[in-house]
Amino acid sequence: MAVKLENLRTGEKVDIVLRRHWIAFVFLAVYALWGLLLSLILLATLGLIATSILILSIFWMYYLLFLYVSWINYELDVFIFTNNRIVCVEQKTFLNRAVGETTLDKVQEVSIETKWLLANLFDFGTLRIMTSGSSPSFDMTYSPHPMKSSRYINNLVDRYRDSLYGWGSKEQKQAKLWEVEQGQLAERARIMWTVKNDQGHS
Repeated sequence: MAVKLENLRTGEKVDIVLRRHWIAFVFLAVYALWGLLLSLILLATLGLIATSILILSIFWMYYLLFLYVSWINYELDVFIFTNNRIVCVEQKTFLNRAVGETTLDKVQEVSIETKWLLANLFDFGTLRIMTSGSSPSFDMTYSPHPMKSSRYINNLVDRYRDSLYGWGSKEQKQAKLWEVEQGQLAERARIMWTVKNDQGHS
């Protein structure tokens, strides 16, 4: 499914789109097989009687709903990286979606975590992007190729910062970033002070 951002800024373009690794859907298939196995065990134990049919009907009604909601949650979770920002779309529950975004200069750290043999064999893991914005981090479990993705994201962040602050030394870039962050903090404090005063006069 192609991803298209409707609110792209001037000169902004989508760079990469990250979706969950296909192994997440394999796990869902395993859950479905477990449900089928339990159903067969129940039928073998009780036989084809009204009680077993009623129990199986109730079980599969809820179990299929669980599988569908889990599939939706995996399918609709996406990280979109443009040349300016990160947009994280997370489907929390069936009708509950959270969308967060931050500019690339606010990225502080990109870390990955791979656990157990399966994750290393099939090259998936948890990708975590720490930011200095209002959203402290963006996390994606079952992220494909986490090592390559983290390197690519770091390069994307470096290119964006270079385009903003030039090709100076590392110390000059850090000083400039600190100056920008202090300006953002001062602006946020000014806005909060204005809002607080407005509430006090109302």
